Amino acid sequence: MSNVKLAVVFYSTYGTNHRMAEIVAEAGRAAGAEVRLLRVPETAPQAVIDGQDAWKAQAEKTSDIPVATPADMEWANAYFFSAPTRFGVSASQLRAFIDTLGGVWGEGKLANKAVSASTSAGNLHGGMETTLIGLYTTMMHWGAIIVAPGFTDPSLFAAGGNPYGTVAVAGKVTDEVTAALTHQAKRLVDVAGKLA
Repeated sequence: MSNVKLAVVFYSTYGTNHRMAEIVAEAGRAAGAEVRLLRVPETAPQAVIDGQDAWKAQAEKTSDIPVATPADMEWANAYFFSAPTRFGVSASQLRAFIDTLGGVWGEGKLANKAVSASTSAGNLHGGMETTLIGLYTTMMHWGAIIVAPGFTDPSLFAAGGNPYGTVAVAGKVTDEVTAALTHQAKRLVDVAGKLA
């Protein structure tokens, strides 16, 4: 067991980022980290969710996963975020959760912690890289230590990887995406362990 406490925080409308987060959580545990798999609160009206069968099914599927809180962010010394790309930025549900972290940020409790991220979009080049860079900009404000995967493993040259973080086309968490996520998670745990 390492000294890493990893919070894997995700938002997923239809399941892609949920699956990506599960892969990261599994890889984090395999690397020796204590892991909390956490979802951010849904902000869309229930009537909208109920009007789309796939969205409603995903909400029901993840209802037993704990909701992320500022206390989880204090507990962790490493963070991995995964959420869909919406118009070149992260889904508003994840941004809304980030907006609840002002108190712990103001106390310096997000600083000096390792962080990495992944995302998905409806098509390749659907704003994925700007989503990741936008998340990292926020994390720079926290004083967190960004652990982007870079090109540190052959898996990152495949469809699922880029130097900012693993990306997937919605609904297609392929073997290549899995390999890239696994490497990214192990790298995060390794760096977080060194920082701790």
